[in-house]
Amino acid sequence: MTGARVNEANQLDRVMSEKELSQQVRQLAALKGFKVYHTFLSLYSDVGFPDLCIAKEGRLIFAELKTEKGKLSAAQKDWLEILSATGACEVYLWRPSSWDEIVSALA
Repeated sequence: MTGARVNEANQLDRVMSEKELSQQVRQLAALKGFKVYHTFLSLYSDVGFPDLCIAKEGRLIFAELKTEKGKLSAAQKDWLEILSATGACEVYLWRPSSWDEIVSALA
């Protein structure tokens, strides 16, 4: 993971930013054959829409990325709940400590 190292106790040596996490997730997804969409400048986008849309044949994933201490806004929570309720996609909230889950989800 760029910018953060995992020590022997499998703990992050320093705080990973959301930008660093996004880069790592996008890189892994691309290596696994997924297409990834990330809004570059969300200034005019709907408030709360997830950070990443990840897709490949038969799979559609929406992922909201947060730092370890980052909190979901009400709008972000609403989007994740609505998308999850469709049953048509996978919906995740990922943090740096979620790396094992991320790897599994993008397998």
